[in-house]
Amino acid sequence: MIAIVDYNMGNLASVKNAFAKLGKDTVVESDPQKFKNYDKIILPGVGAYADAMEHLRSRDMVEALKEYAKSGNYMLGICLGMQLLFDSSEEFGYNEGLGLIKGQVKAFDTSKFEESLKVPHMGWNRMFTKEHPLFNGLDEKHYLYFVHSFHAVCKDEKDSIGKTFYGYEFDSAVAHENVMGIQPHPEKSHENGLKILENFIKL
Repeated sequence: MIAIVDYNMGNLASVKNAFAKLGKDTVVESDPQKFKNYDKIILPGVGAYADAMEHLRSRDMVEALKEYAKSGNYMLGICLGMQLLFDSSEEFGYNEGLGLIKGQVKAFDTSKFEESLKVPHMGWNRMFTKEHPLFNGLDEKHYLYFVHSFHAVCKDEKDSIGKTFYGYEFDSAVAHENVMGIQPHPEKSHENGLKILENFIKL
């Protein structure tokens, strides 16, 4: 069974509906004591990094998620949920994250942008991926749907399994052992996004 973590910061219905299209039941779970009962966990997220971490802390979910990661069961962060997996973010000052993937979340450096590019990065863009079970059946470059103003920077390049170019190249998919994350929204990315979720189910 797959749990979608409910900490009042995520697009829960659309993620749940995406799994339903694949014929997979999920549970929206708000009790951190029950995380250990699930085979896999989805950590969604929309909004500000600091608010998200405060919501996780106030619900006693930070340690529960860290313990779940240690269990070896698979965890997938989506959009802000992916960013929360990192050590920290510079969004509106320094904010400590879950520390499950080494690195930092940074604002887009618009000094490197062409004049036509804007922040947030919004819309369809290509992800260039390494070979990884999450991307089985997909071309090494495929379009997915993005909405974000900050991006992850992996400390260890081995943890980066996907890159996207927007003004410059950034890490848009990550994996460290059983903990994975993708910056784009698979639930909004049609067939390609559903394929990623299907692959996650099969892990």
